[in-house]
Amino acid sequence: MELTCHLGDITAERVDAIVNAANSTLMGGGGVDGAIHRAAGPALLEECRRVRAARWHDGLPVGEAVATGAGELPARWVIHTVGPNRHRGQTDPELLASCFRRSLQVAEQVGARSVAFPAISAGIYGWDAGQVADVAVSTVRAAAEAVQGVEEVRFVLFGEEVLAQFERALGEGSSVRARGGPAPPRR
Repeated sequence: MELTCHLGDITAERVDAIVNAANSTLMGGGGVDGAIHRAAGPALLEECRRVRAARWHDGLPVGEAVATGAGELPARWVIHTVGPNRHRGQTDPELLASCFRRSLQVAEQVGARSVAFPAISAGIYGWDAGQVADVAVSTVRAAAEAVQGVEEVRFVLFGEEVLAQFERALGEGSSVRARGGPAPPRR
């Protein structure tokens, strides 16, 4: 599995699946979640409503993941996962690791070969970017053998500080490539 990181707008990534750092309602919100919902258009919200009605009546639990279509995005699927919120006392790194692991499992189930992740929980949910990078990279590397259908994982990041943390975490292993790029557009 190839792992890369770069600055960018996850809604513009040409991959099979993008991962949404969703809230448990799956109805959109701020940050990455809001940007994905806006870019995908109303079809994404409708699919999220169907998912809630069919299985996750009380909302998607922290660390779980579910796939929907991607609406108007260039990706084929959106994989929604709910990261732990440090401000609510959700400080167990295993909850964060579960977001990455379950997202990869769901990606393989739907047939995605390439997946783009944001820095789940590194924004408003209060997790340190360095810890998120460490958990994300180690979890994806550990899951690589189990999800052999996923060939490429991109960490698409929103700022230089977060990018530096992911470059550091990726650099601690082998056969990884990091690339910089222009800052993502402000939304």
